[in-house]
Amino acid sequence: MTSSSASPAAPLPTPSLVPGAGRAAPASRRVVAQARFDAGVMLRNGEQLLLTLILPALLLVGLAVTSVPDLGPQQRIDLAAPGVLALAVMSTAFTGQAIGTGFDRRYGVLRLLATTPLGRGGLLAGRILAVLVVEAVQAVVLGGLALGLGWRPGPVGLLLALPLAVLGTAAFAALGLLLAGTLRAEAVLAAANLAWVLLLVGGGVVLPADRLGGWAPVARALPSGALGDALRTATVEGRVSWAAVLVLGAWAGVAAALVTRFFRWD
Repeated sequence: MTSSSASPAAPLPTPSLVPGAGRAAPASRRVVAQARFDAGVMLRNGEQLLLTLILPALLLVGLAVTSVPDLGPQQRIDLAAPGVLALAVMSTAFTGQAIGTGFDRRYGVLRLLATTPLGRGGLLAGRILAVLVVEAVQAVVLGGLALGLGWRPGPVGLLLALPLAVLGTAAFAALGLLLAGTLRAEAVLAAANLAWVLLLVGGGVVLPADRLGGWAPVARALPSGALGDALRTATVEGRVSWAAVLVLGAWAGVAAALVTRFFRWD
């Protein structure tokens, strides 16, 4: 039995009275949240881990403990480590990004997210930030493995290598988005994996371009060869290869312009 004098329950606050209701989070917070989600997806995906960490790690060990192929006159680990790190950048920024974005586009995820407060610009910024986070993990894991195998880069070389890796990331990420935004998902999967294999074998990324004979000028003109040469020059000689920087900058600029013009969200 209830008392007739009991006061009625207080009404629930309406959304308009709740502080912050109906307002999107700041743009930076939205981008960081998207980057955290994308990085988590990449690091939990078995196929992505195979491509971005396991295969580069196996390749690094193989190059360090064997005598083939010929990498050059310097210590093998000094040449193998920056090449494998360049391969890791290519694996994450180009191959992994192209495949992931291509299938997100196929399933309508890109179109859906583009209509949220995150927006197209925020989505792309989150994707690129996620790539940089994964590359940081790769640098720690693969760099630590290389140190265990005897790699001893100078501090100047490491400082020079960081912006070069970021420039390489920009070039490969733009190329990956161009592929993902213009082809069907199945074609993206095939093309990205094929490109990874071809660039690994003849793109100058792990095997220095000067070991490729008459193919060397072509390899140096590719983003893979430019990034490989840039990181090797930085960590081995402690200087910047400006020719490689120009090549990477040209690829990044042209690919970004093409993405702006031809990328399709659905």
